[in-house]
Amino acid sequence: MKAFLIRSTTLLALATSLIAHFALPAKADSTANLLLNLQCQGGYNVNIWRTKQSGELLYRSTSSHGNLSLGTGTSQATEGVRVYKFQNGNYQYWVWDGTLDSQQSGTLEVYKNNAIQQQYACTKR
Repeated sequence: MKAFLIRSTTLLALATSLIAHFALPAKADSTANLLLNLQCQGGYNVNIWRTKQSGELLYRSTSSHGNLSLGTGTSQATEGVRVYKFQNGNYQYWVWDGTLDSQQSGTLEVYKNNAIQQQYACTKR
């Protein structure tokens, strides 16, 4: 009986930690700096992070459609606006930090095989 209780408790703890890991939105930690925090149309919350140790760019998106975490992003300045780019299989995610009209706005663009699929207007938080 004692072995059963230990196994049950262990499985419950593991399940709880997995649910919390995948269900909770991305949040700050001591290993990365938040560069950009956007609220986008469609209910997407997008965060761009830079790791302190390696300088790697990270993409975190949370929404009712699901959560997505990507690494190894790139950054470049284009026409006075910074764009962050991330790859996930055939999909590319471009996050624009500001627009030419407003630095308090941004844009999330989703590409599949280099063809734009979705574009969402965003505001900085």
